[in-house]
Amino acid sequence: MDDNTALAQFKRGMELLRKGYSSEAVDFMRRAAELEQHNPYYLSFLGLSVARAQREWQTATKLCETALSSKRDEAQFYVNLAEVYVASGRRDDAVTVLDRALSYCPKDARILRMRGKLGRRNTLVLSFLSRGHFLNRNLGKLRQKISERLRAS
Repeated sequence: MDDNTALAQFKRGMELLRKGYSSEAVDFMRRAAELEQHNPYYLSFLGLSVARAQREWQTATKLCETALSSKRDEAQFYVNLAEVYVASGRRDDAVTVLDRALSYCPKDARILRMRGKLGRRNTLVLSFLSRGHFLNRNLGKLRQKISERLRAS
């Protein structure tokens, strides 16, 4: 296989991603995506590698969302987008994406595993305020500490 084909570039990028060399993987993924611009797999994994290596959240999110919009039934695209969201501090968005993924890819192990890692959030202490409101955040932390102490005793 010619090393300049999109598939060869993608495979090398995947190998580097698996080994944890995200910075090096970006170049291979970018080259694969340039050679085959409409391949959603290349776009999704380029987004993931950009997020891991360069922390360019907006670019990574756009790449992953573009890939997902062209192929809604591919579970890995949901997992990649959720990972980008988690890395960028958008945990709630990651949970929403994974929950939506279950309607397109029910019982997919990758989605269920990642969704399980993110867990369920407690209900809001004060439901009439947003989750990010300082009262909900602080009262939620207090509720968590109290429940941990009750479990420990």
